[in-house]
Order: sequence, then structure tokens, then C-alpha cells
Amino acid sequence: MPTPALMLQGTGSDVGKSLLVTGLARAFTRRGLRVRPFKPQNMSNNAAVTQDGGEIGRAQALQARACGAELTVHMNPILLKPESQGGAQVVVQGQRIASMEARAYFKRRQEFLPAVLESYGRLAGEADLVLVEGAGSPAEVNLRDGDIANMGFARAAGVPVVLVGDIHRGGVIASLVGSFVVIDGADADQIRAIMVNKFHGDISLFDEGVRYLEAATGRPCAGVVPHFAAAGRLPAEDSLALEQMKPDRRGRLRVAVPRLPRISNFDDLDPLKLEPDVEVLFVQPGQPIPADCQLILLPGSKSTAGDLSQLREEGWDIDILAHARRGGHVLGLCGGFQMLGRSLSDPEGLEGPAGSHAGLALLDVDTVLTPEKRLETVTGRQLASGQFFTGYEMHKGRTAGPDLARPFAEVEGRPEGACSPDGRIAGSYLHGIFAADDFRRAYLTGLGEEIAAGPSYEATVEATLDALAEHLERHLDLDLLWRIAQGEGATAEPRTQSQSL
Repeated sequence: MPTPALMLQGTGSDVGKSLLVTGLARAFTRRGLRVRPFKPQNMSNNAAVTQDGGEIGRAQALQARACGAELTVHMNPILLKPESQGGAQVVVQGQRIASMEARAYFKRRQEFLPAVLESYGRLAGEADLVLVEGAGSPAEVNLRDGDIANMGFARAAGVPVVLVGDIHRGGVIASLVGSFVVIDGADADQIRAIMVNKFHGDISLFDEGVRYLEAATGRPCAGVVPHFAAAGRLPAEDSLALEQMKPDRRGRLRVAVPRLPRISNFDDLDPLKLEPDVEVLFVQPGQPIPADCQLILLPGSKSTAGDLSQLREEGWDIDILAHARRGGHVLGLCGGFQMLGRSLSDPEGLEGPAGSHAGLALLDVDTVLTPEKRLETVTGRQLASGQFFTGYEMHKGRTAGPDLARPFAEVEGRPEGACSPDGRIAGSYLHGIFAADDFRRAYLTGLGEEIAAGPSYEATVEATLDALAEHLERHLDLDLLWRIAQGEGATAEPRTQSQSL
């Protein structure tokens, strides 16, 4: 008997599939099941290092955390990491195999289906339930030929689908019903239920909408899920969320983060946003970096040279240098660290045309990009504070220069990163270090402002995952979803969403 499985696909992007899979992973785990998350194909520069030495999308890492599973490359066998306007790095089962333009990838993507199915089979072999997340929408019929992310995978693996619509953006009835109209009949047969997400207000007002949807689609509605306000305490899946992100308070300590076009691993900043006295301000293109911030943090980048060029086009280099002259602090993480040096060389053209680029010269170091990529989970301590942390490295390139003699941290017995002579400029290749509460607060205090102790970051994430699971347990018919996952037929039996589920 095949392992029970359920795939959530959406009527469009950003309907909340990732969050729903995360909450369902925790909810079914709380029922005693061994749950594993799976996304056949993901496009994101927000990645995590796995225990088996590769990388996957950060969303799947959070989903794995929700079900208490170790990270494996098989949870996200195809990861596309955008490097340019029309191209991306293609990561297969955790390892980079090539950089491709979008058209070339779409012509070849069917070649990757065997790897996708192999990874799915490995997860299914160790699980009681596999929760699968689609990408984009199956209604994008122009992308159907060769698809491995939505119905192409669902039909190849025999996984039943629940179609999710976002009521907050409007037109949810048309988008759900219309999806059945435009997709292939065999694809439509793969859909066993529908779901409405991000509702605001009195759910009973949508009872008539549910009855219409069930009659029009011939599928039961598994529930109407109200907006989950606490989702902001969990890592965002992709950088689109940063474009609308506004500080919710004016903190005593301001951290300014230039919103680089190819920003990566920006969940490094999530623990800072939870601190009550800290304001994390994402500086959008066209805006200056505020002169009154205490820290400018340059985040990771999937295309360091390209983002360095964009940083100069925005005039942010002038703001950063002026901030440093005023005695302000600057921290560069990974790609941001490379930008702080004197030069960035790409002799093999790994990120574009081969050549060398002048850095900001705030650190006396130089970086040469190399094909080898370092993927490693580490433990260490910051030398300035002595506080310990865990984190991970995910970068290519070698950095050398005098300022490495003043390392930022010690990692498993070796020096890591660099600091300027006065300690106000620092760079590190480490991601995820701010999740360590004691280190985070010691670092922030070292910026010259006393701050009140905020909540534990890890405890906050765990509490939020539990709250999300409880939220879905109240508003979704989990018994129906479990029956569908087991391969049992589901028929539309109209019921009011205001009834207790």
C-alpha cells in the first residue's frame, strides 16, 4: 500500500501553501504520525543546509522543523536560485549542477523528474504521511507541458491534490472554479478537495460561497482558514515579503538593511525583528539609508557582484561610507562580507562576465570566487563577547587579507571572518547566528545601546508553530484530509463553515 500523501496546489502564487503545509505538518505530527514535507521544485534564494550535506529551500526547512524531522536534500530535490534577470542556478538533490536561462531550464525540466520521484520515494519510505507543496498554479496551462512542480508530479506519483484559493486578494470563487475550467480533465480529476485561505471577518458570511464552490466544482471544501496574524513570527519563504515589510515600531536601536535585488538567506534578520527595542528597516530602492541608524547590515546575496553594482547605482555606497566615517557599525554576512572588502574577483565568470570589481574597502580583504561551495553546519563563539552560537556556511569564494588577523568569531577551533582595527566594521560567512539569544543580545548591546531582553527566538518559533497547528485544527477538516491522503474518495457534502469542525 502506498504511503498516504497529500499535495497542496494553489490558484496562484502566494496563496499561503507554504504556511498551510507547515501548519498541517505540525498538526498531523501532534496526532502521532511521522510526517515529511516535500516540494518537487522550489525557486528561492533563501536556503538551508541539510544534514546530508546539501541545500534546500528555507520553507521546507521550516516544514521539517514543524514535524521534527532532520533536513535532507530529498525534501526539495529541485531548487532554483535566481542569479540574474532571466537565469538561475539549478540545484538537484542538494548540489549545484548548472546555471541556466529560464527558457533552457523549461526545455530540460522533464529530465529532472526521475530525481524528483526518487527523492519522493525515499521520503515516503520513512513516513506515515507526506505533505507536498506545489509551486505557482496548475492553472498556468502554458507551463503544463513538461511540468514537474504541480500536476506533472501529482499524476506521476499518484498524489491527490487539494486546491487552495486566497480570498484576501479577491475573486476566490472565480479563481477556484476557473481553475477547473482551464486545466486538463485528467488534471482536474487529481483534485479531491478545495480550501479557502486568508479570510478576514465572520466566516459564516461565506457559507453561501462554500455551497456554491462545492456545487460548481463537485469537490468538498476542507475549510475556510482565517488570516493567521502570527505568521510574521515565522521565517518568510521568499524576498517578495520584504517589499511590503514595514517596521512595526520605532526602536531605540535601528538596523538598516539595503534591499538588494538578489538578497539571500534574509531569515538571518528574523531574530532581530523580535527584539522589542530593535527596529529592522529594509531600505527599498530609491530610498536613502537613514543617517540615524546604529547598524547597517549587508545581507547575503546570490549574485554578489551584481548586487554590489546595484548598491552603487542606488547611492547606498555613499550612505554606508558616510555612516562608517561617523563611527557607525557595519556588519556584512556572506555576500555582504565580500562587498566590504577591497575587491571581488570572478576569474571564471561564475556570476556573469569574468572580471574584477572594486569593493567598499571598509575591510582590508580581497575575495576570489571559486566553483567550490562550502555547505556546513557549525558551532562557534563571537570573540568580542565570548558568546556561543550555532549557524551554517553556504558560500563560494576565498577571502584573504590583513583584517582576517582580527576574526569576527572562532568556529570549531579556527578563526572566521574579519574586523576592522576599531571593531566597528565586521564581516562573516556565517548564517543563522542571531537565533542564539545570548549572542544576539550581546552583539546588539555592543553597538552602544542598552536594550531590554526580548523573547527567546527558538521558543517563539516553536510556540508559533503550535499556534498555527491549533488554528488549522479549528478551521480545517483534518479527518477529511487524512482520508484523501489515504486514497479514499471524497464527495461534496455541503456544510456550513460556521459549524464546529
